Amino acid sequence: MRSEMLNSILSDLNGSSADIEASAVLSTDGLMMDSILPAGMDEDRVGAMSAAMLSLGDRTAEELARGTLEQVLIKGDKGFILMIYAGPDAVVTVLTKPEARLGLIFLDVKRAAKAIEKIVS
Repeated sequence: MRSEMLNSILSDLNGSSADIEASAVLSTDGLMMDSILPAGMDEDRVGAMSAAMLSLGDRTAEELARGTLEQVLIKGDKGFILMIYAGPDAVVTVLTKPEARLGLIFLDVKRAAKAIEKIVS
């Protein structure tokens, strides 16, 4: 049942913008809870890379006195990767197209993260 609820939230998130190509919910240690990823994209690799980036982001924010990490944004020439905490134990990772309108995507991802937090807490 939890998996179905998470999948429903991810489906709604992916459907909220044509610019969102993939999304996933992971534990903060990188274990995949649910995902909607393109064929051929390895869930384990997405989880491991997300956990590594979050760990580095947490440490960087702390060491540079920027407070508690809220999100990580990576920009590549083929699009963006956005990671936002969904409570203390989960993270939402979203992959977008390069021309994505990030303002709207941030709002949609934050809304999804709040819903996910209620499920995983």
